[in-house]
Amino acid sequence: MSEINSISARKSQHTLSLTDSELQRVGKLIYKRAGIVVNDQKREMIFNRLSRRVRSLAFTRFSEYIDLLESHSEHPEWQNFINALTTNLTSFFRESYHFPVLAEHARLRGSGYRVWCTAASTGEEPCSIAMTLDEVLGASVAGPRVWASDIDTNVLAKAEAGVYRLSDLESLTLAQKRRYFLRGTGDNSESVKARRELLSAIHYQHLNLLDEKWSVPAPFDAIFCRNVMIYFDAPTQQRLLQRFSRLLKPGGLLFVGHSEHFNYSHIPLRLRGQSVYELTETTR
Repeated sequence: MSEINSISARKSQHTLSLTDSELQRVGKLIYKRAGIVVNDQKREMIFNRLSRRVRSLAFTRFSEYIDLLESHSEHPEWQNFINALTTNLTSFFRESYHFPVLAEHARLRGSGYRVWCTAASTGEEPCSIAMTLDEVLGASVAGPRVWASDIDTNVLAKAEAGVYRLSDLESLTLAQKRRYFLRGTGDNSESVKARRELLSAIHYQHLNLLDEKWSVPAPFDAIFCRNVMIYFDAPTQQRLLQRFSRLLKPGGLLFVGHSEHFNYSHIPLRLRGQSVYELTETTR
């Protein structure tokens, strides 16, 4: 009986396929909602991630799932759709060369320093920013220094919980581990939790960078938008860069990913160092 069920399950799995037209419809939907550009090279990834949602809703075709999204612009499934198709590769002090630049910039500007992390993911990046600022400026007495947002509600929930594997902290010094994290005991001995003091330095919120309005406490001394704009087309990148420049204080910094390079003459951002841009004039 188990072998028959196994064959039946495999057969059922193979009957679900993502056609060219369905892929195009998915591409239009995720571009409109999140600005993400997908192509045929990402067909397998899209199939693997969305097929779980298709099956969980008892649909037999992707077109039925897409019909649901297209016919109900405020359907709760939209957030599951976005969560499934966003990429959340992150780690503590990823692209580590940025953090000495951030530390020196904060040291020169002093108290009141504020950063927006636009792709918080599961919290490693905003925690790295908060640790850097704490080490340079000391504990904040005026509330969170780091405003951290993401379009994916699942990863935000993990970020707010602040629980990680012990192995995730390999890039931290022993002093940082002891100062900012608590190690679990017993069955949780391979897990750590961010200390309350670290989490209190970060404000997490759900935010879509394509929204017409951003509810963030601008202006900022620095904005991190790393490894995000590579998923957007050029017009979307330009709009975001222009908006970021309006939210930076004079001399503020924009940190982007190592493979992201921009050179738009009408946007007042000049390359200052490795994937770090500086606001060259006040745009407000």
